[in-house]
Amino acid sequence: MSGTQRETRFQFLAEPTDVNFGGKVHGGAVMKWMDQIGYACAAQWSGYYCVTVSVGGIRFFRPILVGQMVILTAKVVHTGRSSINILVTVTSGDPKLNKQVDTCRCIMTFVAQDASGYPVEVPGWQPVTEADKKLEAYAIHAKNFAHQLDEEYLNIEEKQ
Repeated sequence: MSGTQRETRFQFLAEPTDVNFGGKVHGGAVMKWMDQIGYACAAQWSGYYCVTVSVGGIRFFRPILVGQMVILTAKVVHTGRSSINILVTVTSGDPKLNKQVDTCRCIMTFVAQDASGYPVEVPGWQPVTEADKKLEAYAIHAKNFAHQLDEEYLNIEEKQ
């Protein structure tokens, strides 16, 4: 049922096929995982197919090593008419030690679509706790900043 599951979690071991030339998990692999969990969360929330509209504020804090336990969490933090803003966090660590460290995070925006590809209305989400209110404000700030960057870019393009 849509609108009932706010949070999604993936957990797995980083594999040798995920590494870059430096021997660490490739940032592109991490971004792929983030897009996958973001989609799963948005689809579970809305009950519709969702497309990625933007990824904002992506930050990599620490590398992920082969064999480490990787945990991705996606959480709805703001909704619009057809959009869903999701906070995605990534932690990793040695599975034998059962200790995770922050690895990466971002805010992702998805839009729910019908079978013809047109936006559809999504269930609304309202923050209750102070932490949720702060997360929603963070998501709104990221959305507004993305719009500001779009406007600045368009102004640059018009002058060339």
